[in-house]
Amino acid sequence: MVQQADRMRGLTSAIFSEIADLQKKAIASGKDVIQLSIGSPDLAPAPHIIEALKSGAEASDSYGYTLTKGRPELLTAIADWYKTKFGVELDADSEVHSLIGSQEGLAHISLCLANPGDYVLIPDPGYPIYSAGPLVAGANLHRMCLTPENGFLPDLDAIDESILKQTKLMILNYPNNPLAATATPEFFAKVVALANRYDFIVCHDFAYSELVFDGYRQASFLSVPGAKEVGIEFNSLSKTYSMCGCRVGYVVGNAEVISLLSRLKSNFDYGVFAPIQQAAVAALTGPQDCVDNTVAIYQRRRDILVDGLNQAGWKVEKPKASMYIWAKVPTGQSSFDFTVDLLNNTGVAVIPGIAFGDCGEGYVRIALVQPEERISEAAARIKQWLR
Repeated sequence: MVQQADRMRGLTSAIFSEIADLQKKAIASGKDVIQLSIGSPDLAPAPHIIEALKSGAEASDSYGYTLTKGRPELLTAIADWYKTKFGVELDADSEVHSLIGSQEGLAHISLCLANPGDYVLIPDPGYPIYSAGPLVAGANLHRMCLTPENGFLPDLDAIDESILKQTKLMILNYPNNPLAATATPEFFAKVVALANRYDFIVCHDFAYSELVFDGYRQASFLSVPGAKEVGIEFNSLSKTYSMCGCRVGYVVGNAEVISLLSRLKSNFDYGVFAPIQQAAVAALTGPQDCVDNTVAIYQRRRDILVDGLNQAGWKVEKPKASMYIWAKVPTGQSSFDFTVDLLNNTGVAVIPGIAFGDCGEGYVRIALVQPEERISEAAARIKQWLR
């Protein structure tokens, strides 16, 4: 009989798996399901990115191991991109490191910084890897409840000092998944001060940095004075350049922390496939109108869905960023029961907020990952059902 390791006990995908099974059954029964649950972009990378990937794949010398850290041209491209976008100066040699998707780095960082019994502060609701990584490392979780009353920002003053004294790591994410919330430089400055006071590292997940609407611009955590001394920032080409399946991301910031992660990764992997690194360089250094076009597409989808839901009597605000809508359940049901009823009655698939943590109860996450006509159809079905 197989006995699982203790570290596996805290890991679960139960709600996501159950929702996926319900969707499969609905499709098998002949229902036309509009998939707005999984946050996987339906858009393709720009042609110049695809061409770089193709030319790399066609080169006979592209199939050896690459360095775990990443090729120099990729590290330089990342550093230059950060300087241009956020005014953040980075040393490409010591303050930039490639990742096999940013989730991989987020999964491993707790192994570098937290011993069993140490505390990791995570957002709730939050992307599941924020809890999974620390749990595998044997760390204790302190869930920072994100509420609309506090602008979906952690209440830093509410964290008990006894926990802060045992904290090794704080994980933040703005623009946020699943909440689509944003954060101000003033909030980040408070985080830097708290990290300095209690001597912990801040990890900011910045995967949605470019998916911002209506002229809004989300500040990089590293753009705040002193942030690099206490923190690192994860970013990815998945959402910005529609390269999810390529699995290429990076971490930037504190050189000591990045060195630790690099040492761990050098024992785990041999780097990102060379043609994918080549495509990443093309994305970061090439024409950026493809990003503007992607943002415009998501903004139109946001407007269609939110306007449609409001017309149906489901009051939802338009987020300033991300590819998600975080919507309060309009029926008084639990988030899971509402999600099931929505699927069964309309064929629209979303994710219940409880899947992202206890503080997500009462909400659902809707991903803007279908063409405009399907988004419009989803809104029309919901309107007919709710009325």
